[in-house]
Amino acid sequence: MATTNDIKNGTVLKLEGNLWNVLEFQHVKPGKGGAFVRTKLRNILSGKVVDKTFNAGLKIETATVDRRDYQYLYKDGDDFVFMDTTDYDQITVPGATVGSAENFMLESQMATIAMHEGSPLYLELPPSVVLEITYTERGLQGDRSTGGTKPATVETGYEIQVPLFLETGTKVKVDTRSGEYLGRVNE
Repeated sequence: MATTNDIKNGTVLKLEGNLWNVLEFQHVKPGKGGAFVRTKLRNILSGKVVDKTFNAGLKIETATVDRRDYQYLYKDGDDFVFMDTTDYDQITVPGATVGSAENFMLESQMATIAMHEGSPLYLELPPSVVLEITYTERGLQGDRSTGGTKPATVETGYEIQVPLFLETGTKVKVDTRSGEYLGRVNE
């Protein structure tokens, strides 16, 4: 058990049988009345974000969440198999837990997986990844970066919007949170 004074960004709380990740917190001490802690919490399983206020000094239950780096190996049906690079143990993560991160994962890519009591809670990828365009319509002479966008399929099968001048085989940097094109990668 901890108190509200121990709340920090990234702390995982166990409230009403659910696990909540602290996104933001603010310790407020008004001139009149008792102090309190205002928090913004995200449900780890559903992703729902709520605002919750706690009285200062209130006892709260924290959960132990182990975040470790894993290497993505392969997809097995709807599940994904990852390997712990320190002890080479393999874990299977359900497709529902991986979610939209599937669109940006290549074999042997590193990802951070948060575990609680042996079960995976969520997966975090780096903010951006480099992917190769496997198919896009050919650009025409005179296409410029400010002219507009066209759809392009990357090597994971995900479709993104790219500038008109890009062609098949070009490596691009993609934001893993929004799926947006960030730029061309020169090697």
